[in-house]
Amino acid sequence: MRWYVSIGAVLVAGVLAGGDVAGVAAPGTRNQLGHPPGLQLADKAANPTVDVELVLAVDVSYSMDMDELAIQREGYAQAIVSKEFLQALKTGPHGKIAVTYFEWAASTDQKIIIPWRLIDGPETADAVANEIMKTPIRRASRTSISGAINFAMPLFDENPHRGLRRVIDISGDGPNNNGGPVVVARDAALEKGVVINGLPIMVKEPSYSTMDIDNLDAYYEDCVIGGPGSFVVTIKEREKFKEAIRTKLLLEIAGRTPERPVVPVAAKEKEPRVNCLIGEKIWQDRWGR
Repeated sequence: MRWYVSIGAVLVAGVLAGGDVAGVAAPGTRNQLGHPPGLQLADKAANPTVDVELVLAVDVSYSMDMDELAIQREGYAQAIVSKEFLQALKTGPHGKIAVTYFEWAASTDQKIIIPWRLIDGPETADAVANEIMKTPIRRASRTSISGAINFAMPLFDENPHRGLRRVIDISGDGPNNNGGPVVVARDAALEKGVVINGLPIMVKEPSYSTMDIDNLDAYYEDCVIGGPGSFVVTIKEREKFKEAIRTKLLLEIAGRTPERPVVPVAAKEKEPRVNCLIGEKIWQDRWGR
């Protein structure tokens, strides 16, 4: 079952108290993360068990302005060191998670900002937040959500920590317009037991120049997210940016889904409410290729 929650009605305290809650070039070799590809199961079993392996996949396409990119970075850094996040961390059976953070744009443009890091308390959380903030902000062309998912999947094999859950957390402000179809990448990830959650960013009026769509939240619900308990947190107000990121991370760390109000998204056997190839169509109509 997948769920949708609007950030405007989120009550962060409910995540922790269990009350009502309303409302991330594919890696393959040692040189990116410092680990040989295809870690053996025995090697992973020898490492500490974590509650979740979390991949944060963050959009840096040109449709995001520099202010949005800065707020996005700050939002993740502040969320990771927040009191609520550290409390949520303690709710898991192991009290620790493994996280990696990368930025993406075109199907061949992904950059790891934070390799796999263990977060088990304030000190490790501070270290990850500092790493996020010290990296220069960049922008790049095109939007390939499928490329982000395909890039993320091998990262789980390279993670030295074994998680009870594996989650890809994707933020973005537009539909897939580059690389393979997003539903193909999504379904391949779901077949391997990975959950995909979404953070559609809708703080600006849709524009032909940036190829935005006015129902990006529905697109994410029907074409991007999937897996048990998957959900969407939508940002429609710039001032809610950081709050949305924090709320999304709290839900993921605590292994919860929004309780109220919730609306089950379209079942896979039903037609998506939004054409899952709408981004590719807009690009074709505009550029003819």
